[in-house]
Formats: sequence, structure tokens, C-alpha cells
Amino acid sequence: MELLLLSESEVQKLLDTDDLLDALAEGFRALSLGKAVAPNRNQISVPDAGFLLAMPAWQPDQNMVVKIVAVFHGNNRLGIPSHQALICVFDPKTGTPMAVMDGTYITAIRTAGAAALSARLLARKDARTLTVIGAGVQGSSHLKMFSRVRRFDEVRVASLHFKNAQRLASSHPKARPVKSYEEAVRGADVVCLCTTSKTPVIEPNWLSPGTHITSVGYSPPGGELPREVVRRGRLFVEARLAFEPAPVGCDELAGLSPEIGTELGEVLLGRRPGRGSDDEITVYKSMGHAIEDMVAANLAYRRAKGQGIGRVVKL
Repeated sequence: MELLLLSESEVQKLLDTDDLLDALAEGFRALSLGKAVAPNRNQISVPDAGFLLAMPAWQPDQNMVVKIVAVFHGNNRLGIPSHQALICVFDPKTGTPMAVMDGTYITAIRTAGAAALSARLLARKDARTLTVIGAGVQGSSHLKMFSRVRRFDEVRVASLHFKNAQRLASSHPKARPVKSYEEAVRGADVVCLCTTSKTPVIEPNWLSPGTHITSVGYSPPGGELPREVVRRGRLFVEARLAFEPAPVGCDELAGLSPEIGTELGEVLLGRRPGRGSDDEITVYKSMGHAIEDMVAANLAYRRAKGQGIGRVVKL
């Protein structure tokens, strides 16, 4: 058996951000059309430490992909990523393993990419002020991906620790650090929640009419997004599985009717409407769907084969 190995730096070089956005859109269309196969993710938990998720996915004309991701939030104190992942690629005709690649970068960039795609579809056309709450890996990835869908004149960065907001803001020419979450949110056109908080980090009355909110935090048994914001706005999701309890879906949505959510794929297909007015608040809540890993990994794999990138090993 021969396997292609792709490192994190190689995956970064292979994934063009604009192409990734297009691939994510195609993946969401397939998901809403029922053409994608993605069984419910399962979980192994280590008490007081973290958990491991398995996330397989496949759709016609793509290779099968399985991501194994460990989420250990205490790693931040050790100077290593809280999310670490491997992605395996399999031939859909024979089941033969073909590649193993870093999944940590893919997890970060596909999550931010899906959130940015939601902003492309749902944020007001005149949105010019972006707020990012959370200055970790996802905060950085959001700054990178959201610049591909809108031209923001002002970018605000807030974090639990102000020094982290300063550090992230220094990486973007239009960004400035803000000391309080409330100051960062008030008057913003797009608000991105990128934290590991188990409790809500914003108040509904901070939001202006017409704001688009994205939330990618996953910290069961709680989360960063207030239920009041979900009720106040129109909700959009990757898939209605998001309404299932963790580890399948999001704890912030568990118990709510799936009918209140619109899938991004349904908007892309024209089956259901997106933003209804300039004053409407739109909310995108991410569950982190395996279809995103599949399209990103296939994109990286095809380019690696075409460009001769990576290292082949025999097992």
C-alpha cells in the first residue's frame, strides 16, 4: 500500500481560499440535495481533559474522507493547538487508503470558510464593519477568510485577554484591538464569535438591526451563542443535524425546532430565501460538518497529485 503524506505547510500551500469557498458551496448544495453521505459523528471523551471525534463523509465524484479530531482546550496552556486532527483519504471504488494529511489547518480554515460563505450569502451588501470575538486560531482564520467576501473598512478584535486581541489585530492592516465585547459589537455589521466559552459572550441588545452573526464555537455542554439571539434573528445552519445534542449537533440549538433553521445549501439552491431585509438580523450557527473536511481534503489531494507535492510512503 502506498500513501501520500501531506504536512500542514503543504496543505496550506495547496488550499487557495477562493477555491475553497467555491468547493464549500458545492458541498453544501450536495448536502441539501441529499447527495452527500455523512454519518453522525461519534465521540470518545476523556474526563477533565477533552474528546476525540470521528467524522466520515463522501459524495459522488469525490474520494471518501474521514477526519479524526481531538479537542483538548487545556492545550492552550501548553502552547499546542486545542484542535489537532488527521484526515485520511480513501478510493471510493476500492476502499484503498490513498493519503493521510494534516487536518488541523483544514479544520481551522474550512470552519472560517463556511462562516465567511454565510456572510457572502447573508450579510448586507453595504456591510463595512467586522467584529471578531476570540483571538485564537479561529479568530485568525476568520480575518483571513472574511476578507475574501467583503471589503471591510473597519475590523475590531476583542478577546478574553486584551494582549491577545492586540496581537491578532496587529496582523491585519485595518484591525484594531477593543477592550470590551460590548464595545466591539455595538454598531458592527458582521459579528464573528470564535471562542471556546461555555456561556454566551454577547447580549442581544448590543446588536444593531441588520447585523449578521456567525458562531463557530463548540464547547458542550454550553456555548457562546445566546438563545435570545437565535430567537431574535433568522437562523442558518450547515445541516439540520445542528439541532441534535452534541456530539452530533450544537448544544446552543438542542431542543429547538429544526424548522426554524435554513441550510446554507438551500439558500445556494434557491430553495429558501436568505436575508429578507436590511433590518433583519441573520444568524449562522456552525456545527462543523464533515462535508467541509471532505471538500477541503479532496481539493488538497487533487492539487498535490497534480503538482507532485507530498511524500509517498509504503506500508
